[in-house]
Amino acid sequence: MKYETLIEEVQRDPLGIGDEWAREYLRDVFEFHFERTPYWRSVAERLKPDLDEIFQGSLVEVVENIFNAGLTVDEDYLRARWVDFVPDGYHGRIRFYQSSGTTRERAIGHWDADYLRILHPYLRAALDGIYGLAEFYDLDHRMRAIAHGPYGWYQDEISELVWSYGGMLYFIGMETDGLKRILREQGLDAVLRLLDPLVRYTRRVMETDRINTVRSAPQLMSLFEPYRESIETAIISGVGITNEFFEHLSELFENTRLIPLYGYYLFGDLVGVHHRGEFRYYPNRPATIVFPMEMRDGEYRVVGRGERGRVAFVIARPEVLVVKFEDETATRVPPTGPFRWDGFGDPSREVR
Repeated sequence: MKYETLIEEVQRDPLGIGDEWAREYLRDVFEFHFERTPYWRSVAERLKPDLDEIFQGSLVEVVENIFNAGLTVDEDYLRARWVDFVPDGYHGRIRFYQSSGTTRERAIGHWDADYLRILHPYLRAALDGIYGLAEFYDLDHRMRAIAHGPYGWYQDEISELVWSYGGMLYFIGMETDGLKRILREQGLDAVLRLLDPLVRYTRRVMETDRINTVRSAPQLMSLFEPYRESIETAIISGVGITNEFFEHLSELFENTRLIPLYGYYLFGDLVGVHHRGEFRYYPNRPATIVFPMEMRDGEYRVVGRGERGRVAFVIARPEVLVVKFEDETATRVPPTGPFRWDGFGDPSREVR
């Protein structure tokens, strides 16, 4: 299985992937991994899932069938045996990345370099369609950006994005292990002490260059308050974003576009919209399918719009297939702005 057909379809219309095309694509990905990938080959031998039966009905019904067929991946197995998810004899350009490790020990996963050719058009189409960045940044008004984050996919993704706007990027790597625990137990000052090199280099850049775009965690936006008059765009991510905090940032950075993203190490960033006091995120179909789900009458079901359920992922690409629940809940939300498919709103780590 190769990326060419997927790349052609996504680049033609990144936000126009229909349910039928996505369903057929998912079927091809499952067939490929059941034959070629050690983990999925063992699952196919043990469970003998009937793909003809699973891929009957609407896309929502197909996702329900996938989870009800017992195809969810155990988180501990995924973290311990990540190599089992690489297809045998795969000839793409694979790089292994780590998760941020802010909540628990870092996980390891892999991307084919061609995945950026899927993710990037989605990001550009969404950011331009919602926030109008293409109308604002060009060669006459260049994006000059600074980004905080762990090295890996995060750096690759933000680099491609800034360069696509003709911009220049400072990437300041940060050690993220255990940061959420430190923030919760010791407060922001303790986090900033731990991140002292990041703080120093950020201030050095901000005092020397004309930065107009920042990408950081919500809590670190305090570093940019002295320069808020020059910041035109701020990209922030994390399930810790609350409506109250977002409104606070909106008041502090009143002339800044605030863009919420939802990041995960196996698929990168999903673009969000702050809509009527709610954060809505939309996956990059067909490589990432996300629905909130609940157990109903002994079976997993996608919740109705406006209802809350546990976040369920299907991450389906030629180089990796993962079906799993996340340790958080979210609301199913209808399409917003340029998106033509449902998303999930206000994710919260409530599941333990």
